[in-house]
Amino acid sequence: MGGDAGTGKSMEHGFTWFGALGRPENLVTAGLVAALILVFAASVYRRLSATEKAIAPEEGVTARNLAEVVTEAILGMAESVLGHGAERYVPLLGSFFVFILLCNLLGLVPGFSPPTSSFSITLGLGLVSFAAYHVSGIREHGPKYVKQFLGSVVFIAPLMLVVELFSHAFRPVSLGIRLFANMFADHAVVSIFIDKTKLVIPVAFYCLGAFVCVVQAFVFTMLSAIYIALAVSHEH
Repeated sequence: MGGDAGTGKSMEHGFTWFGALGRPENLVTAGLVAALILVFAASVYRRLSATEKAIAPEEGVTARNLAEVVTEAILGMAESVLGHGAERYVPLLGSFFVFILLCNLLGLVPGFSPPTSSFSITLGLGLVSFAAYHVSGIREHGPKYVKQFLGSVVFIAPLMLVVELFSHAFRPVSLGIRLFANMFADHAVVSIFIDKTKLVIPVAFYCLGAFVCVVQAFVFTMLSAIYIALAVSHEH
């Protein structure tokens, strides 16, 4: 796809660890991020599975404390959007945030290109979000979920159905394009300034790049939470 072509030599500015793989580089890098998350989750699970140790808080910066901070932050965000019952969506939203954030940040590590600078990857994430909120809506409303696509006025229901179908079909594309475009631009700008400038300016752009990474992960997660909230809402 066009997004994958854009992650070629002009953007990467030379060597990357998986550059010889060509297009599969993005999938391999995304798989590496997923593997790191699984290893981290397994480490935290072992700590929490020991009941006595799980009760006592750990001191310092540990895997468990980091996991708890992220979980509490995602729960707070989910509750602000979804209200009661938000905790059931924390695993999904937390997975979105952590995976996207690590993919984004990986682009700041020399020798790596962020998987999220590939439209194939970001569109895939958008499709997962799309499927998740529809599944949530069907689980919440059952067959009555279809009423959300028909509106409240019977005689314009066919028109509303067409409008809603187009609107929902565009959502995963919109999520994918937004994340891809921002991360592509962020990685390109950081790479250019690191190549062309001295020590102080690259550090400043690294900090700016890291900020953009966090913001884009949060925006994708927040929009997914909003779509879920709309799908499960009983106010339609």
